Amino acid sequence: MGRLGLTLLLGAVVLAALVLVSTIYGTTSIPVSETLTAILRGTGIGEGDMSPVHRIVFDLRLPRALFAAVIGAGLGIVGVVLQTTTRNDLADPFLFGLSSGAAAGAVFVITVTGDILGFWTLPLAAFCGGLVASGVVLALVHGLRTSAPEKLILAGLAVSFLFSAITNYLIFAGDNRAAHSVIFWMLGGLGLARWETFPLVCAGLILILTYSLYRSRWLDALLTGDLTATTLGVPVQGLRFSMFFTAALATAVFVSVAGVIGFVGLMVPHIARGIAGPLHSHLLPTAAIVGAALLTGSDILSRLLLAPQELPVGIVTTSIGSVFVFLLLFRTARNQR
Repeated sequence: MGRLGLTLLLGAVVLAALVLVSTIYGTTSIPVSETLTAILRGTGIGEGDMSPVHRIVFDLRLPRALFAAVIGAGLGIVGVVLQTTTRNDLADPFLFGLSSGAAAGAVFVITVTGDILGFWTLPLAAFCGGLVASGVVLALVHGLRTSAPEKLILAGLAVSFLFSAITNYLIFAGDNRAAHSVIFWMLGGLGLARWETFPLVCAGLILILTYSLYRSRWLDALLTGDLTATTLGVPVQGLRFSMFFTAALATAVFVSVAGVIGFVGLMVPHIARGIAGPLHSHLLPTAAIVGAALLTGSDILSRLLLAPQELPVGIVTTSIGSVFVFLLLFRTARNQR
């Protein structure tokens, strides 16, 4: 087993430990033995009926921990894809309006229409908002007849500001009693984690991971610049559009069930490159493990810092991310001296 294999194995062990800790600790701590028994009974392996405590473990805490791992992995991969295709080390879903569009869709439902479709109303509205935002970005870039990274970034920023303005208008014009729900959702949270929607987030992860691994050699070629990549036979414009659309689709899925969780897509690629290097066949799985561990650990902190009150997980990731960006800037400045 090579160095990468050992690193991924160690990361998987750490991730499994974080998932177990996330399942054990909460408002009420549950012993490890009871936690494992509840998981086994919930999966049909163990015997006996599940007690209320066991149902807390299997129906609430376990899906939440798994959601954090899957969504963190997906956002990490999305960050790698966006940073490679735009050649911008600060690129993440926030930068391109994907999160803002999903937030606008969710806030529209919360403040205007209500849960007209039941439990699936909020995820569906956020998903549609994310797709609309990505569609507007792609339409702007297509209208400019260019796929230059700087144009893609500018279009994304414009769309991000537009949907942020729409969201703020809906908050002030809507029902004030819904403001708490809106703020909590916009700051990110895993309170909507349910087994019913788990296949949805898994599909988002499989989509972005599979397609990015399939195009990993082309992504490697992009690191050398557009001109060199073109001479190597890479359809640069088509690749940039297809990768952006895939990233947008996956991001819309993640945001539709977890809200806007910032900085995961920005931090994870930098950490993963330091571990696995720049080649995407190694970088992508490493980013998945790092992102899963980062968001799972952040969710544990969000439940323990103000216990028994729950802190939006986006506050934790944003706090960590701001420190990370400061350190990144200082390191860049030191290297340029």
